[in-house]
Amino acid sequence: MPLPLTSEQLDAAIAAESFSGVLTIDVGAERTLERCEGFAHRALGVPHTPATRISAASGSKGFTALAIMRLVEEGVLGVDDPVRPILGDDLPLVDGAVTIEHLLTHTSGIGDYLDEDADADIDDYVFSVPLHTLAETEGFLPALEGFPQKFPPGERFAYCNGGYVILALIAERVSGRGFHELVQTEVCDRAGLIGSAFLRSDDLPADAALGYLEETGDRTNVLHLPVRGNGDGGMYLTADDLHRFWNALLDGRIVSPETLVEMTRPRFDVPTEHKRYGMGFWLGRRSSSLILEGYDAGASFRSTHDPETRTTVTVLGNSSEGAWPVIFALADAMDGTTKGKFPDED
Repeated sequence: MPLPLTSEQLDAAIAAESFSGVLTIDVGAERTLERCEGFAHRALGVPHTPATRISAASGSKGFTALAIMRLVEEGVLGVDDPVRPILGDDLPLVDGAVTIEHLLTHTSGIGDYLDEDADADIDDYVFSVPLHTLAETEGFLPALEGFPQKFPPGERFAYCNGGYVILALIAERVSGRGFHELVQTEVCDRAGLIGSAFLRSDDLPADAALGYLEETGDRTNVLHLPVRGNGDGGMYLTADDLHRFWNALLDGRIVSPETLVEMTRPRFDVPTEHKRYGMGFWLGRRSSSLILEGYDAGASFRSTHDPETRTTVTVLGNSSEGAWPVIFALADAMDGTTKGKFPDED
């Protein structure tokens, strides 16, 4: 696949918000573009490499959905199962009609502990509980409490972070295994991923990038996000692993082809995002592209895969805004549009 923009245009997109991170394009087994910009650790001058582990924020929701669907394939769960019996006395404001499928497709209508529609800046302090308590799934329960149902389950699409934490909680309770272990064994290991994992932000290995709030300076996101990500985000991924992931997914090594068809069936057109949604995956609005995307304090990410050409375009950024000009500049290659992230784009 030829690069859909000149090197000068790509350089301009990289410079627009001082992109820091890793950009790769892989076509089949061939890497056709690789750019590593900026630093994984600014103060120490540690440069990015294609193997740098960078937080994908909400991009890891696809991994949560796959872990759930592995349990469905094993007969431990059903997509039509109500979640209320599994939650028991916890989270009593979750409607009794909410099912696993509602949570997977963002149609549960439950109140969200991280409301995407709230008028907040990306570097605001939005959590109501101490971040060090948000390391294991059960530890998120106090943060999820007290949010009334917004609309009846199944009525419409409304992106919900809390729903994916509840999915992680459900996965643990029905399997008897920790959520992070489930993702590792049922998704990462099956896909042959080498470096991707849920890491603690206060205990990062040398090959993991710090997440920076701004495009300059050394201030990180460690006081803005859970100390370890969970069902709704925060997994650290590598560009190399992402191409392995997409190929494994399409080759039926994570879930069956039939399950993948169900997960990537367009359920909703989401005009404000210029995309469609399946189960855990965004979908191209006018193409067959599969998309993982994340945006958070210190993280800006999108990986898009074209199943027809086995082309993966990945942009992993370790600052809040730096990756978006690059993502938009490359979007034409996959979906014929530069629209992609912000609902107020022209």
